[in-house]
Amino acid sequence: MKVTYIHHSSFMAELEHAALLFDYFEGEIPAVEGDKPLFVFASHRHGDHFSHSIFELADKRRNVTYVLSDDIWTRQVPEELLGRTTFLGPGEDTRLLDGAGEPLDIEAFKSTDEGVAFLVKAEGKVIYHAGDLNNWVWEGEPEKDNQRMSERYHTELAKLAGRHIDVAFMLIDPRQEKDFYLGMDDFMRTVGADVVFPMHFWGDFEAAARFKALPCARDYQDRIREIHKKGESFIV
Repeated sequence: MKVTYIHHSSFMAELEHAALLFDYFEGEIPAVEGDKPLFVFASHRHGDHFSHSIFELADKRRNVTYVLSDDIWTRQVPEELLGRTTFLGPGEDTRLLDGAGEPLDIEAFKSTDEGVAFLVKAEGKVIYHAGDLNNWVWEGEPEKDNQRMSERYHTELAKLAGRHIDVAFMLIDPRQEKDFYLGMDDFMRTVGADVVFPMHFWGDFEAAARFKALPCARDYQDRIREIHKKGESFIV
């Protein structure tokens, strides 16, 4: 699998018979090899995870399918593309077909912000994109509010516990200051993945290194990939 970091929370994961584009809103989209189908995911309607420009991809490729969180209004999708679009809410799932006619199974999990997180099974691989599903603890917020947030987050992680995930895209947000690592650490301890790509770090490319240096990350730091620039690609 080839994984390319585009910008913020946007990645391309290219498999043998499908390409998966997550949460694109700006940046250079890598070329897809051959005529394999492109599946475009949008986890929610926030402007740093969704852009109407994704629908222009259908002008350039004939085999584009959209998988959108159901908080994105139907009227935002061009009418001629509604037949290629699947909307998923929390707890829902769907099965699509890749370029070889094999199943591409998708599940949606409830975000602790807007929309959903996606779990995709394709070609024997399991890929998780968290969207904005994170432990959004904030300095200065009432302790009870932060506690409720953590409880909601742990409830969703419990639904993923015990599953094997090959590649995960997970948040480390420097805006949370000293708590920037909480969501990632909770995820790695409760669920885990073979390879994890940090995202939502707002251009702070050093955030992953700071996270890996924390004592809590000692047991899994070798599974966290560091991203150094937009357009960087990895073979996993």
